[in-house]
Order: sequence, then C-alpha cells, then structure tokens
Amino acid sequence: MYLLVALTITLLVLLFANDINRAAHAAIGPRRSENRSFGQMVDGLVTSENNFDARLYYLLAHASTLSRPVFTARLIQLDQALSGWNTDAKMLRSPVLAHHVNDVVTNLTEQRVDDYQNLLSAIARRLTLPWTPAPVRSQAVADPGQSLVVTVQQWDVARWSLAREPGRVVLPGLTMASAKYYVARGLATLVSSPNLSLRRGVGIAAVSVNPSPLPAGAGVLLLPPVTTVQIGISVENTAFVEQPVTLHISFVPTSGVTQSQTMSALLGPLGAYAFVPNLFHTLASERARLTITISGAPAGGGLPRTRTYQVKMSPSGNG
Repeated sequence: MYLLVALTITLLVLLFANDINRAAHAAIGPRRSENRSFGQMVDGLVTSENNFDARLYYLLAHASTLSRPVFTARLIQLDQALSGWNTDAKMLRSPVLAHHVNDVVTNLTEQRVDDYQNLLSAIARRLTLPWTPAPVRSQAVADPGQSLVVTVQQWDVARWSLAREPGRVVLPGLTMASAKYYVARGLATLVSSPNLSLRRGVGIAAVSVNPSPLPAGAGVLLLPPVTTVQIGISVENTAFVEQPVTLHISFVPTSGVTQSQTMSALLGPLGAYAFVPNLFHTLASERARLTITISGAPAGGGLPRTRTYQVKMSPSGNG
C-alpha cells in the first residue's frame, strides 16, 4: 500500500516538473524575440547618437574655419536632430525586459538629450548667436559635457544587462568624442576664433523722400512747395546677431517749431529695416536742417550712422 502511494506521488512530481520545464522552454522563444527586437531598436538609436557625436566633434574641432552664419546653421541642424531621440526612447519602455533595462536606456537617452541641448545653448549664448533654445525636461546642467561622459559610463554598464538572457543580446556602446573635447577645452577655442567673434555694426543704407527732391547739390533736398514731407530710412544690420536699433530724426527750420521723432526696432542677423516716421509739416520757401541718426551699435559695413541734409522748400509761385 505504501509503495503504491509513493509511486503515485513520484509520478505526479515528475509530471509537474515536466510541465514546468516545458513551460519554461516555451517562454524562452518570446523572450529571445523581445530581447533581440529591443537590441535592434537600440542599435538604431545608438547609431544616431554616435553619428551626432561625430558631427558635433567635427564642428567644435573645425569651428575656426567657419563663418558665424555657417557655424550657426550647423549648430541648429544638430539641435533639430535631437527631437526624435526622446520619441525613440519612449518606444523602448515596453515590453518590460530583464533588469528593467528598458527604463535605464530610456532615462539615459532623455538625460543625454537634455545634456546636448544645454551644451548647444551654452555655445550659442557664449558666441551671442541667434538662438531659440529647445525646452529641456530638467533645469540647466552646470557642466553638460561632464554629464554626457557620466551617461556613457552608465550606459557601458547597462548595455550588458541582456548578455545572459535569452538571445544573448549585448547593446552597442556610445562614443563621447564631442563631450571629451568640450570637457577638455570648453569654449575657449570657439571664443578665440576670429571668424566667430562678434563685430556689431549698423548703418543708414538709404533715405527716401516723398515728394521726390528736385535736382540739387549733394546734401541738399530741394523740394516743391508742399505742406507735408514723408521721409523713409532704410537701416542695415551688418553683423550676424540680433541688434536693437534706435532712430532719431529731427526737422529744424530756421524759424518755427522743431519737429522730431524717435523710433526703435530689433533687426535680425544681417537684416535691414525700413523706418517710416510720421509726416513732417513744411511751408513754402522754408529752410531747415534734417538730421537722421541711428544708435545701438558702431557704424559697420562702410555705412554712416548719421545723415544731415539742408532742406530748401521752393516758393509757392503765387502772386
């Protein structure tokens, strides 16, 4: 009797163990597939990051050979390339894999996006480049270059998480040439580059008068006998930087009331702006001095910051 019971128990144990063994082997297939799919997706993300690192390193190392507009354009291109990384990283959060490697990879990627955005913004600020910083998830990192180095070190640990799991996946490594360059040299090389240095300059490019002046000598505006005159002033920003400019124009007759106006505008990099003051009131046979002055930066591009004209209004012709 006891022997029969023992045999029955043994048989049940063997059957149960066999079921567990078969279930475990059956689960290995999906896990292997998930791990390998995850590895392929991470491989694409890491390839993008390493290409970005190489491009940024080249830009930093060869910055002195580039002009401010070209350097800025390439910096903006790099900044725009970061936008897709967070989306790719979020797609890696599921399905949940061993050792929570999903969360580790996603969090490290998001941190690296923040670090790169802080680094690019720091470069743009230091060189006073036209720049609209992208929003970051966290506060500005004091040393984004060092933070990038740390994330690579953390990645080197996390990328072995699936090495002993089904599929034997080893995630690819990250490069950090640009981060090391930034840590070693900072912004000193960029700031000392003559091509990238900021030289502000503005100037009066053209002045238009309505009604059109009659033929006269240089610096003289001989106008028909009208009661109002419209002046237009084209101002040019000769530097690759946003530049606030203030214009002051005065119409001072030899007798009568002085008329003056002050206007301001923000000029884009290498941009121009047309100021159109209010009408100036005039009288027939009047004599006046018209002075146009702009301020905000030194004169640049061979353009003057001040223009002065002697205004002569023609007689009315009546009587």
